[in-house]
Amino acid sequence: MSLRLYDSASSEIRDFVPVVPGKVGIYHCGLTVQGPPHIGHIRKEVVFDVLRRWFEHNGSEVTIVANVTDIEDKILVKSAEAGRPWWAWAYENERALDAAYEVLGCLPATYQPRATGHIPEMVELMQVLIDRGHAYAAHDESGDVYFDVRSWPSYGELSGQKVDEMEPAADADPRGKRDPRDFALWKGHKPGEPETASWPTPFGRGRPGWHLECSAMAVKYLGTEFDIHGGGIDLRFPHHENELAQSRAAGQPFARFWMHNAWVTTSGEKMSKSLGNSMLVADVVQRVRPIELRYYLVAPHYRSHIEFSEGALEEAAAAFRRIEGYVVRASGVTTNVAPAPDVPAAFRAAMDDDVSVPQALAVLFDTVREGNTLLAAGERVELRANLASVRAMLGVLGLDPLSEPWVGLDTVGASGDRLRGVVEALVQAVIEQRQQARENKDFATADLLRDRLKAAGIVVEDNPDGTRWELADTAPDRTDGR
Repeated sequence: MSLRLYDSASSEIRDFVPVVPGKVGIYHCGLTVQGPPHIGHIRKEVVFDVLRRWFEHNGSEVTIVANVTDIEDKILVKSAEAGRPWWAWAYENERALDAAYEVLGCLPATYQPRATGHIPEMVELMQVLIDRGHAYAAHDESGDVYFDVRSWPSYGELSGQKVDEMEPAADADPRGKRDPRDFALWKGHKPGEPETASWPTPFGRGRPGWHLECSAMAVKYLGTEFDIHGGGIDLRFPHHENELAQSRAAGQPFARFWMHNAWVTTSGEKMSKSLGNSMLVADVVQRVRPIELRYYLVAPHYRSHIEFSEGALEEAAAAFRRIEGYVVRASGVTTNVAPAPDVPAAFRAAMDDDVSVPQALAVLFDTVREGNTLLAAGERVELRANLASVRAMLGVLGLDPLSEPWVGLDTVGASGDRLRGVVEALVQAVIEQRQQARENKDFATADLLRDRLKAAGIVVEDNPDGTRWELADTAPDRTDGR
């Protein structure tokens, strides 16, 4: 295999050699389901969906694991604010996450494990670390268990930091720590927290630390050594640094490659719920077709930041429509043209060069221009070969309008029961969040969610029987003045 990938651990592009020839194991960190997903979350999923499709196009058997963090401090806080059981809150947002994956045409993960389903594996990993002298239970009998960062000389290797220059780990009460930079493997149950949010262990009742869960799940489904561990660049430190340290300290080789996609930003800042600048997937897919949103997220190099704006989104949609228009016209005069078994050499070279989608798209657009020339000249034989090549390239990117899940769809809600159902699930998740805000008398948040739906062209009506919604008769309000 000629594929070369950028490895965040070595900060260089290296030849990709799988642990097992012909097979590829990928673990990428899923969402902490404290709320519905925004497009910053979904970029990661789309990036690794394209990587998976490229491996599979080249004949590899891919096992891809994307976890769900369904127990975490933020989930407990958000669910308590909403007056909901933490597990119900997490599951509601997990469903919204699955709907977002589906609406953007992402292939389902091979496994999507939940943190709460893997407590025994985490307890076993903690015991190994304690036995090896790399972890300890807090001296105050709080039930907390910490990783001793100074016991592992390589700590900081992924992010290129030195321990003495790091800030204290702010993930647990520092009073039980030997060093303020030690991070929590296990958090003891605290008064006032739901009893259901804790599990019995030899160290006391509690719940897992964020980092511990991913190490346990990755190894369970992919083995102690696997090919690629990925996620957003913000996870490089401390999350992935801590995963790497605890797994290696337990005697596991762990991931051969670390891949990190850049952020989707707004006004130069990372898109996040805490900054109030997030664009929920449920909102955006009401303004543009999901396939156009996927193109927008796919088109830049995965290690480049995307600055979100309505204008940039429209430009991407227009670019995709040029490709789509050719495919539709060409397929109208050449029937039953399947994707070619392979892609052009230049497209292959681009994808093999650290999944360089911008260069791959340049090849695609050149091929589309050639196809339009053939179409105008009535060259049917050459046109069939050209269309087959275009469809092969689009298939790798998950953007072929003549393949599932896009075939037969025009605009959101206009046709296609499957896609309509997914969009309805996303909208319903926002409505349920609004209802909880109203019940908690948080009317500012409730009004903000209603206004977001209105801007997306959705009218919400409250009545004694509940809340109903429908698409507005007019186009959504524009935010860019045009």
